[in-house]
Amino acid sequence: MYPDAILKAWRQIVSPPFRRILWRSLALTLALIVLVWLALTRGVAMLMDRYALLVDYPLIDSFALIFAGIGIFIALAFLVPPISALVAGYFLDDAAEMVEGAHYPADPPGRPLSFGRSILYGLRFAGLSLMVNAIALVLLFVPGVNLIAFFGANAYLLGREYFELAAGRFQPMPEAAAMRHRNRGTVLLAGLVIAGFVAIPVINLMTPLFGVAYMVHVHKKLAAREARAMATATVRGG
Repeated sequence: MYPDAILKAWRQIVSPPFRRILWRSLALTLALIVLVWLALTRGVAMLMDRYALLVDYPLIDSFALIFAGIGIFIALAFLVPPISALVAGYFLDDAAEMVEGAHYPADPPGRPLSFGRSILYGLRFAGLSLMVNAIALVLLFVPGVNLIAFFGANAYLLGREYFELAAGRFQPMPEAAAMRHRNRGTVLLAGLVIAGFVAIPVINLMTPLFGVAYMVHVHKKLAAREARAMATATVRGG
């Protein structure tokens, strides 16, 4: 989980050098959320207009509007992870470069993904997140399972995707996935931290930058740990 990495990531995303990326990330995330909200409200309005019963009975219409509003609010809460996932693909390299330059200046810099690949991975990430959170949304109505489903699903998904995006700057994606698999327990706990971040209203709008910054630190620590283990094994083998 690396508590020091959590603190470093948080301090950096609110630091002055990071604010330009932060405001751009927030603006894009909010714009996408507003577009989704408009689409959902428009869809509900069109659906309600189709039923004359709601026109004849204003009380039923009022209750329907209230429940529709609650449903849209819940849907938006569960759509924040896939929306932030899409934004992460766009801002990954800018954020990762700043973290690497500030905390690991002596290390070789990572290779930025091409624009096409970053958007492709962002779309894949968003699609997987949407599918997982759709399942979690269904399980929301199952007592004792809802919170576990939300945090468990997002811990796995966010941990996997953010880690592979960070690790993919230093190695091919299949090798990044293999590294994540070797350290799946640590990556899952790191994903749980990001899932907890997602659950905090308003603060969760900064999830893309926090996730990227945090996983850069996690990847660096795991890479150093694996390098030490390999060096120790080489000495013993020699």
